[in-house]
Amino acid sequence: MEHRFTGPAYSLGVEEELMIVDAETLDLANAIEGLLADLDGRELVGEVKPELMESVCEIATTPCSNAGEIADQLGTLRATVADAAAARGLAIGAAGTHPFAMWEDQRIVSRPRYRELVAGLQWVARQELIFGIHVHVGVDDPDKAMHIANGMRVHLPILLALSANSPFWRADSTGLLSSRTPIFRAFPRVGIPPRYEDFAEWERRIDFMVESRTIPDYTYLWYDVRPHPRLGTVEVRVMDSQTRLEHTVGLAALVQAMARELGEHFESGGELSDYSFEMLDENKWYVSRHGLDGELVDLPSRERVATRALARRLLERLRGHAEDLGSADALAAVEDLLDNGNGGARQRVVYEANRDFREVVAEIVEKTAPGAGARAPEQEGSIVKGP
Repeated sequence: MEHRFTGPAYSLGVEEELMIVDAETLDLANAIEGLLADLDGRELVGEVKPELMESVCEIATTPCSNAGEIADQLGTLRATVADAAAARGLAIGAAGTHPFAMWEDQRIVSRPRYRELVAGLQWVARQELIFGIHVHVGVDDPDKAMHIANGMRVHLPILLALSANSPFWRADSTGLLSSRTPIFRAFPRVGIPPRYEDFAEWERRIDFMVESRTIPDYTYLWYDVRPHPRLGTVEVRVMDSQTRLEHTVGLAALVQAMARELGEHFESGGELSDYSFEMLDENKWYVSRHGLDGELVDLPSRERVATRALARRLLERLRGHAEDLGSADALAAVEDLLDNGNGGARQRVVYEANRDFREVVAEIVEKTAPGAGARAPEQEGSIVKGP
């Protein structure tokens, strides 16, 4: 398999999935094609792309060297899309789920890949009304990329705990901080990935799936972390979309520092600990339920440790790597998540005031693109009340 694991090492790229909403009602709007038409021909640093459903807009940066560059590009892309949306009476928002939308009301985009996906997966694909962020880190060697992807598996629950931002689904308070996680779990080839000895083994196993016509190519493996040979990156996919731009950037800086630590571990000849899938998966489930609250199993010690304590310990260990990469300032946003709660916890605070899901979406929109947001409608009968 051809690959581009040629460097530069530890470059950084981010993709964000955004919701498109009606600026007045705050319902999801099937409007991506109009937005793309309005933006056609404009010079952008980065991309604005469709996703599975017409109510989803994806923005993606170009490869950057550090988190500051990511912040500049994502900030400009969010503002550009928000302005284009406002001209159509629309707005954008970022969270892991839209609190009261119904997947039955969403249209599938007119693209062969997505139509074929729905034809193959049926209801599993149609109900996938969720929004995530994908962080890409450049790697300069294929076996190093596999080592980083393997090593990332143990960190996935912490990344999900920090990013959990989807407590509501179909006008219901789910009791979870990341309902996006179990929703996406209905897909095949998702979640904690298998462990691979090296890139050659990964390649053999993927080739088997392609040759047997199980999948068209490796991009149909939607694991929480995966090598991306075509881009020459390791891609981390476990995180919910973040309402506040600084939280996306901070999490990207944390992932970049993790990749560097694991890359240096590979270069020094280090061996990764082989933790059981069951415990990795259990830790991930626990944080989808509780976010940063409660405890996780610290796998080396087999002891239960406060999730926030584990996250802080990891943050401090990686801080030096972030400094070397020029991304340390962005980690202040990770500290904010630890001190003041993740996005899911913040959504719950807004909801509990009036049990009004539209008020929650209005807050999401306002924080996603400050100055371009919508306000909750005031007319009687417009509120979507929770139980």
